[in-house]
Amino acid sequence: MTHWLAVAVATPAHSGLAEPLTYRADAPLAPGHIVRVPLGAREVLGVVWSQAAEPSPERAAQVRPLAGVFAGLAPLADDWRQLIAFTARYYQRALGEVALAALPPQLRTLSSVQMARRLKRLGEAPPASAADATETEALTAEQAAALAQIDQQPGPFLLHGATGSGKTEVYMRAAARVLGQDPAAQVLVLVPEINLTPQLEARFAARFGASACVSLHSGLTPPQRLAAWLAAHGGRARIVLGTRVAVLASMPGLRLIVVDEEHDPSYKQQEGARYSARDLALYRGRLLGARVILGSATPALESWHASTPAPEGPGRYQRLAMPRRVGLAPGDDPAAGLPRVRRVDMTRQPKGTLIAPPLLAAIGERVARGEQALLLLNRRGWAPVLHCADCGWKSECPHCSAYRVFHKIDRTLRCHHCGFTQRVPRACPACGNLDIGTLGRGTEQLEERLAELLADVRRPDGTPARIARIDADSTRGKGQLESALAQVHAGDVDVLVGTQMIAKGHDFRRVTLVAAINPDAALFSSDFRAPERLFALLMQAAGRAGRDAASAAGSEMWVQTHHPQHPLYAALKAHDYPGFAAQQLVERAQAGLPPFSRLALLRAEARTQAAAQDFLTALAQAAQQALAADPALAQLAWYPAVPLAVQRVAGIERAQMLLESPSRAALQRVLTACQPLLHQLRASPAHRAIVRWAVDVDPLAL
Repeated sequence: MTHWLAVAVATPAHSGLAEPLTYRADAPLAPGHIVRVPLGAREVLGVVWSQAAEPSPERAAQVRPLAGVFAGLAPLADDWRQLIAFTARYYQRALGEVALAALPPQLRTLSSVQMARRLKRLGEAPPASAADATETEALTAEQAAALAQIDQQPGPFLLHGATGSGKTEVYMRAAARVLGQDPAAQVLVLVPEINLTPQLEARFAARFGASACVSLHSGLTPPQRLAAWLAAHGGRARIVLGTRVAVLASMPGLRLIVVDEEHDPSYKQQEGARYSARDLALYRGRLLGARVILGSATPALESWHASTPAPEGPGRYQRLAMPRRVGLAPGDDPAAGLPRVRRVDMTRQPKGTLIAPPLLAAIGERVARGEQALLLLNRRGWAPVLHCADCGWKSECPHCSAYRVFHKIDRTLRCHHCGFTQRVPRACPACGNLDIGTLGRGTEQLEERLAELLADVRRPDGTPARIARIDADSTRGKGQLESALAQVHAGDVDVLVGTQMIAKGHDFRRVTLVAAINPDAALFSSDFRAPERLFALLMQAAGRAGRDAASAAGSEMWVQTHHPQHPLYAALKAHDYPGFAAQQLVERAQAGLPPFSRLALLRAEARTQAAAQDFLTALAQAAQQALAADPALAQLAWYPAVPLAVQRVAGIERAQMLLESPSRAALQRVLTACQPLLHQLRASPAHRAIVRWAVDVDPLAL
């Protein structure tokens, strides 16, 4: 007997094949089975989504059979398929594109026989179980109160805890209680970046046992990622730690989801299916009836607003407050355990000063006492721009509307957008001037200048100060990041220079001074989220100082700024996130910006900017005509098509159009109606220059 199956395969949204494809099988197969199917001349991975209607006799003859079935692998659960379907629908992507992106890439290369062998080896291994969590640390009153609320209330919860207040301990205690109540329960802990997983995995493994924990992120090798996914899918892994991709992992026993540093923009995917892992965690928790904990010292304004109790706010989340660092008594001032913030007015410093003398002296004092300092400069390379003062030439990328960054370590000019790299010219390419200079500063320059300025500073043992740099360039090789962080934790580094990679999530016990070298650029950005991101970055960076109770009282955060009286820095000095958030939310409400509205971006890429903008303009006109009678259209504001901030990347021009609505439902209705129009317009001769298009729902960057 022939059985007809609807199978989801990886087809991008712009292909026009958004729905599952029909295949035939000789035996019944339940939804959720992973299969191999022919697609054109290839054989690809697919997921059986549902039973398909029997096609007409003419069509039936053309339907191809399944190529193989991973018979020993348990089918993906119904709730997982619901999660994938919601993600595809909400973020306007093809179903198979999202489903296959959630599976480990190595599955695509394995045959049914190879998968059977792997599953046999897994079946021969002893089952993993979470060890009885040994809770040696005494809880603070705030931690105990937060855990009591998590036990008693359904959530979701926004855990607003100061840096160093013990949020991780709350996560582990909550996980221990969930795992202890149900032997099949699983816990998912999300972190924003890969570099934060090693230390978190070490803490969870020490508490629950290494066999009970797996990591799941894109930095793993394909075999490692497949093994971790199989452990989660089979229920062998009780605790899964991962980045945003882990929110889509198959976990049949999921009972608790933790989103650490929930404000971090890294939770928003920026390519392909542009989903938000934080938002999907909330949806998945509601779908499963699982508890969800969002944790941050600087919550996203959307989360903060959602946790504001009624009638002042929506009250959708329950806010849990932990304003004091571990080690403070309940009656102590919460600010007493936080670093003292000192602002350095750079307008009073000599022109060209990289590090103000008072800050340099403070760093030297810390090193002499055996303490560590951390310097944050969120720009890698030696200098952002190489230029000629005679003719005005600058190191522009020939393929992008951006400058190539000067990297002194290998004497190259490197574009950080397309990767185009050239050797530094011996003379100006435009006029031949031999005296080429630099504009701006990066982490390479800061590291070298510090080595010169601290040459006479000695550690307690009389040896010179040791300086290290952590950024995307210095940690490119496998294991380099872990090695660099281990050196910092071991005390082998006195001054650490880096980008935002080192500013969040790390528990540096010896750091007592943090300095932000040049944070002013974000103060006057056209992006309405820039102040929020800057405040979060600086407050998170400040939180790296004084995490050891013995040194907390003398810890400091230095900010070198040309605008010391700016309200953002005043709020930072007071460690006043609630005050900062309140002021920002007032401005957002007045401007009708999120969380008081919903946004979407329609993006187009073409060989010319005019072609990209014309495509988006034509889409807006077609949508307004097609939806003229739909009341949802009246709730939308369509903004003109404009170039992106970096409008050309790798020779491709990029344009975008902003859609704004106070109603999420109205925005979704219009975006769904735009899908067939996008395909029609791209297929028309007038828009053949379009390379690709994309829809970005709830964008984080404009």
